[in-house]
Amino acid sequence: MTHKEFNFNIYNTEFYGQYWQGENTKAVVVLVHGMGEHSGRYQHVAEKLTDHDFSVVAFDHFGHGKTTGKRGHNPSFEAVLKSISTTIEKATELFPNKPIFLYGHSMGGNAVINYAIRKKHDLKGIVATSPFLKLAFEPPKIKLAMGKILQKIAPSITMGNELDAHAVSRDPIEVQKYIKDPLVHDQISPNFSLTFIESGQWAIGNANKLKTPMFLVHGTDDKIIDYQGTQEFANNTDHAVLKLYKGGYHELHNDLCKEEMLQDVVDWLNSQL
Repeated sequence: MTHKEFNFNIYNTEFYGQYWQGENTKAVVVLVHGMGEHSGRYQHVAEKLTDHDFSVVAFDHFGHGKTTGKRGHNPSFEAVLKSISTTIEKATELFPNKPIFLYGHSMGGNAVINYAIRKKHDLKGIVATSPFLKLAFEPPKIKLAMGKILQKIAPSITMGNELDAHAVSRDPIEVQKYIKDPLVHDQISPNFSLTFIESGQWAIGNANKLKTPMFLVHGTDDKIIDYQGTQEFANNTDHAVLKLYKGGYHELHNDLCKEEMLQDVVDWLNSQL
């Protein structure tokens, strides 16, 4: 496996990207990480995929990881989708004439689902893990109302996302790795919080427009994102397969069932080829 880094610039932001190249690339997975984290947390996911001849191309979102800009803020939801388009273009440049899959977790899961429905593309398939379609808790109404006002008058203002680090995994070692990661943060602007809540609801209501094969996975004890939102999305389309992991927490790829879940992803990717 070869690992290299790259950069690209859109919306006056310098993005950090990296890719892991398998020995005999049969397809490429463009990986989109979740809220408050970064692509570097997916090293083991990339290793699993490259072991099965899938090369992986990833990037750090607006306001995340090694990408420049204010932590936890993006210019717009459309800008987030543009960053995915640009990374897909990079993947095509790096691995010409190879099938391309999108893989998104949580916030990234929301983004890849919306990308699949809203944008013209020739993707081979989509993987969405614990996609941010519906929160597992009810945000305080006053905070939502304040967020809508701030989005109009001060869209780049950030607040804590109130995420409980102990809800990411049942494995205490993974929880501590998350807490101690210097690139993980809890900042979020209305352009991330409100637009992703709204786009999640939109995706559920427009799932029937999906034309691309999709594999959805979610844990039934996810205390951050409600698995029933993912279930509702799957029920509204004929193009998605859903697997639920009983007792699974939010980051299934870092949870007690990670080996099973990652093998399920590999098996599904292979089935599409």
